[in-house]
Amino acid sequence: MLKIGHRGAKGYEPENTLLSFQKALNMQVDGIELDVHLSADGELMVIHDETIDRTTNGIGFVNQLSLRELKQLRIINEQEIPTLQEVFELVNQDCFINIELKNYDTATKVVKLIEKYVSKKNWRYDHFLVSSFDWNALQQVRFLNDKIQIGVLTETDLDLALAFAKFIQAKSIHPHFHLLTKENTAKIQQKGIQVFPWTINETEDIQKIISFKVNGIITDFPNRI
Repeated sequence: MLKIGHRGAKGYEPENTLLSFQKALNMQVDGIELDVHLSADGELMVIHDETIDRTTNGIGFVNQLSLRELKQLRIINEQEIPTLQEVFELVNQDCFINIELKNYDTATKVVKLIEKYVSKKNWRYDHFLVSSFDWNALQQVRFLNDKIQIGVLTETDLDLALAFAKFIQAKSIHPHFHLLTKENTAKIQQKGIQVFPWTINETEDIQKIISFKVNGIITDFPNRI
C-alpha cells in the first residue's frame, strides 16, 4: 500500500511548497503528488490553481506572470511557488513524484525535464508518474516518450477511465475514492492497472479504502496510513 502525499503534506504545511514536500518526505512517503502550470515565460511552476489568488499574496493568472514575478510572491510561512526542477532537487530520488498536468501545454516540457533527469542525473523512469484529467495531455506524453508512467485521473466515469488506461497503456488509474468498491478495484487490477484513489483524509475512509486492497492512497495526511 503506497503512501502518496497530496501536494506534499497539505494537511500540515502550505500545499505545493518545498516545506510541504519536505514534511511528506519526513513522514516517509512512497510518493508525492503535485500540480504544474506554465509561467508566461514557459517555466514549469508547481501550483494547483490557474490563478495565484487563493494560495499567494498576489492576484492574477499563473500563465500571465513571468518566473521572476511569480518568485516574488509569498505563500504562508514565507514560502515561494517552487519550480518543478526545484522539487526534483529536493526529493533527490527519495520517493517517486506524481506530476499532475493541469493543462495540455505542460506535457512537452514535463517530458523533457523527466528525460533530462533520467539521462543526465541517473534517475529512473519509475521515479516519475504523470497524471491528468486532460487525457489529450496524457496522449501527448505517451506520444513523446513511451517509457514514462501514466496515471489516468477521473472523478466521474471509472469504466471510461479503464478503457482509456488500457488504450494508452497506463500504469494506474487515479479515481475519486467515492467511485471505488471492492469489486471494481479488483476488476481494474485484473487488467494489470494499479489503483491510486484521491484524496482520502478521514481515518474511517482510509480504513475502508485499504480494505478494497488499492495499490496506494493519495492523502493530505500521509501519517494516517
